Amino acid sequence: VQLVESGGGLVQPGGSLRLSCAASGFTFSNYDMSWYRQAPGKERELVASIISAGGRTNYADSVKGRFTISRDNAKNTVYLQMNSLKPEDTAVYYCYAERVLVWVKYDYWGQGTQVSVSS
Repeated sequence: VQLVESGGGLVQPGGSLRLSCAASGFTFSNYDMSWYRQAPGKERELVASIISAGGRTNYADSVKGRFTISRDNAKNTVYLQMNSLKPEDTAVYYCYAERVLVWVKYDYWGQGTQVSVSS
């Protein structure tokens, strides 16, 4: 099983980045997908999530209206479009896959990609 994030980097405030997470080794379309982030000295927090079939999404209040999560089940990939970036968005961003089947949770984490927002 692999979740490989890409697309992170250094961007100025107000800029945009698009993160991608390519999945392999499991049936991607059966899993709800999420993006989490962890800033230095802070706990990991949920940024956005999308259900397995796509369509229904959920966002942290801090990113609503600026970030958009989407997925392409044909490409086994989930995306996070980040616009109007702020310095407080600086963090390592992680991809997360989760499925609950008969009360058993199956979940996987990516290795993370650094996003830095600074002038």
